[in-house]
Amino acid sequence: IDMSVINTPENARSNETRLESNLQVTLADETVDAAEVVLILDAGSQYSKVIDRRVRELNVASEIHPFNTKLQPLLARGNVRAIIVSGGPESVYSSKAPTYDPYLFEADVKVPVLGICYGMQLMTHLYGGHVEKKDHREDGVHNIIIKVSRTLIGNSELFHGMQQSERVLLTHGDSVTALPPGFTEIAVSEGGVISAIENLSKQFYGLQFHPEVDLTENGKTILQNFLFRIAKCTGSYTLEDREQTAIKEIRDTVGSGKVLVLVSGGVDSTVCAALISKAIGPERVIALHIDNGFMRKEESAKVEKALSVLGLRLIVVDASQTFYNATTTIKGVPTAQLKVTVHPEEKRKIIGDTFMRVAEEEVKKLGLNPNEVYLAQGTLRPDLIESSSKTVSGVADVIKTHHNDTELVRLLRETGRVVEPLKDLHKDEVRELGKSLGLSEDLVWRQPFPGPGLSIRILCTEKPYIEEKFDLTNNVLQYIVTAQADSLEDSVKLRIDTQLRDMGCFDAVRSIKDISPLLLPVQTVGVQGDGRTYSYLVGLSQQTPNWDQLFQLAKVIPKLCHNVNRIVYVFGEVINSKTTVIRQITPTHLVPDTIAQLQLADSLVNEVLLKYQLIRSLSQVPVILLPVSFDGDSTKRSIAIRTFITNDFMTGVPAVPHKTIPMEAVTEMVDKLMQNTPGISRVVYDLTSKPPGTTEY
Repeated sequence: IDMSVINTPENARSNETRLESNLQVTLADETVDAAEVVLILDAGSQYSKVIDRRVRELNVASEIHPFNTKLQPLLARGNVRAIIVSGGPESVYSSKAPTYDPYLFEADVKVPVLGICYGMQLMTHLYGGHVEKKDHREDGVHNIIIKVSRTLIGNSELFHGMQQSERVLLTHGDSVTALPPGFTEIAVSEGGVISAIENLSKQFYGLQFHPEVDLTENGKTILQNFLFRIAKCTGSYTLEDREQTAIKEIRDTVGSGKVLVLVSGGVDSTVCAALISKAIGPERVIALHIDNGFMRKEESAKVEKALSVLGLRLIVVDASQTFYNATTTIKGVPTAQLKVTVHPEEKRKIIGDTFMRVAEEEVKKLGLNPNEVYLAQGTLRPDLIESSSKTVSGVADVIKTHHNDTELVRLLRETGRVVEPLKDLHKDEVRELGKSLGLSEDLVWRQPFPGPGLSIRILCTEKPYIEEKFDLTNNVLQYIVTAQADSLEDSVKLRIDTQLRDMGCFDAVRSIKDISPLLLPVQTVGVQGDGRTYSYLVGLSQQTPNWDQLFQLAKVIPKLCHNVNRIVYVFGEVINSKTTVIRQITPTHLVPDTIAQLQLADSLVNEVLLKYQLIRSLSQVPVILLPVSFDGDSTKRSIAIRTFITNDFMTGVPAVPHKTIPMEAVTEMVDKLMQNTPGISRVVYDLTSKPPGTTEY
């Protein structure tokens, strides 16, 4: 039984509705007016814009281009100092592997080239090395061992100033198993897999891990070494340059027209409104807030109060009934009404398209000429990346559709009627920009809130998710955690034990004696190996939570069970997984009573966050309504608390009780939810990093 092929990203993509993300597209060149530029060639990574953000964070201008972009015209400009090739979800042997300009590898481009993950594998493959699929993936944070280079006295310039052992994020199934001539191995993983290579004569460097994400502890140092020690950049590109670029783009796009700003009251739309107001003046800005029925408790009133500081008049529209009953068309097929839709992608698309239609109707009511009004949105880079928008790349896998990146919005973009001045920025950069524009600390540091609102934090379903591998997965799960599974073949048990030893955690996992794992018959969205997964949720039950053990299992389980992408701890009395298999769900739809249940729970959690001053230290805390009852009552649901700590909002880790969140705060949240929210069976605490679990469920 090959557990490594269960619900792989490739299988997940074939089973889920997705955009044709493997198609190559032709984009207008993204060019930056700067003395020195780094080109980022996007091979389909979810992290391409995090690379972009990290480079710009080091005050070096960057441009991101599809992998098939012709390089000679770009290099002929004379200001390109280096090229970075991103990761991607495909194999170098795949028929769907992204096409590229052979000039990168067939000619002397005369600038250093850094290949990340897929980029490293491709350069290895093309120069005569070997890339193979291993028995198990390397997913998650691991140590790599940096080797002394055979061609230099001391370590490679890429690792200058770093320790011999470094913590990095690995997310790959294929691995480099043999190097081509001229390349040197400069780092290996704990499992002995080649993790970094270089060819000094060609100025080629490769990393099997992601230096751009927060989970790689000294990734910024690696990129700094590449940019300044190897590529000889000087670093003279600042946030002020980007603000002026955004203002110029607004003025050039809008001309003498007016701008309709769709504001939710969150950080992104508020900063967007402030920036546009600065660019063209408040008298030409129309601020519109659409209440879609999925706002937080009393959110619309708070939005109106918050935006008054900008001197902008806010128009508030209650469109909740319109949204509840809305439908849309996906690939020519009409959807059901939103209030009975259960699929998360369909929910997002219905809400996104309805949002735009309501906005158009409001423009007509205001008597504005649609041909003279431009639509402004606070869209950020991560929104476009996770939606695989061709604004960023034509080859990234679709992780989730964002409400502000629908087909209708893309059509408006093509007609030049959408203004998105923050589309090159990440969340932390937007906060910094907001402060420079004079917004208050309270506004700038508000907890992020998704545009579709609480609708995407309610897991809707009509029946339990129990596919053909449910029992097999449950048996594997039992053996991983308890070392017991009578119906599992000995060969599978041996393989699991071998993989645990390979990961260096066999003794730690086998020392766990009192945790019961529960495979829950629901699906959540995740990202594994740069691909979207829609997979099982696992609950861990333990009388007194041993957080070290729980977080250890949260890392191990998705690596061995690829059709599991999220792990939670279940508060309350222990549920014995030997005698209890949960096969039932509570039917759940987007109806007012269900929404009100989550609104109350979300409000209670946020009261505790404010009390313990956790708004800044915790980047985001989604509260999720799960259609699962742990006590057999099919009318009850459960509440998940998803704490999330991140800077880049593309990767992140959960807060650890007693360490990065006070246990008193967690206990108070659980008590408030159980005592004050009707119809709740249990409260669970999300233990999952991103990846493999996304921020939202």
